[in-house]
Amino acid sequence: MQKLEMLYEGKAKKVYRTDNPDLLWVEYKDDATAFNGEKKGTIVGKGVLNNLISAHFFQMLAQEGVANHFVELINEREQIVKALDIIQVEVIVRNLAAGSMAKRLGMEEGTDLGGPVVDYCYKSDELGDPLINDDHIRALKLATPEQVQTMRETALKVNQILTEYMKGKNIILVDYKLEFGIHKGQVLLGDEISPDTCRFWDSRTMEKLDKDRFRRDLGQVEDAYKEVYRRLTGKEVNL
Repeated sequence: MQKLEMLYEGKAKKVYRTDNPDLLWVEYKDDATAFNGEKKGTIVGKGVLNNLISAHFFQMLAQEGVANHFVELINEREQIVKALDIIQVEVIVRNLAAGSMAKRLGMEEGTDLGGPVVDYCYKSDELGDPLINDDHIRALKLATPEQVQTMRETALKVNQILTEYMKGKNIILVDYKLEFGIHKGQVLLGDEISPDTCRFWDSRTMEKLDKDRFRRDLGQVEDAYKEVYRRLTGKEVNL
């Protein structure tokens, strides 16, 4: 397979065309952003770790019947994925109150929500990814009701699988963001699943093992990402 011209460069990834129109070549970057791009920096080795961690999760979810865009790893920093027509809706699943939800609703971080809470956001950097609901999605024609139902059901299935899986790694899955797209008429899970898009807390110490270490200037960001990878795979990665 040939890597051709770059189609798109986002905050965390570069996406290239390939000689197969159904497949894309994705390169993960070390660039880090927060607060809708207001804070910028570099996390050494983040691209490698997020690429490997996402591949690990996507392969595991596929084995559990969750259809997603992942095809294969090319190397530590790059992977091949199915080309998606991205649905401009981010699906957020929350198990504990944290981040914007805790702030918005005046809840203490770590409060158990008594079951998963699903939020939708309009995927728009210009608007700051505002919260939306099913009616907004219909009014904006972002997705059909059937597609929204598929995304919700898939997100909750992912939550069930990953919550139990991460428990065995002594990690609490606090919340996470998923993105979806259409490939040959089918709704597929896309983007990435990594410490950039999930909140992971150590179940014994409640230490944050995710991008909040960058957002909140907690330090040891690279070490947190490495620790997640080590717990998932039992391997170390040399950066």
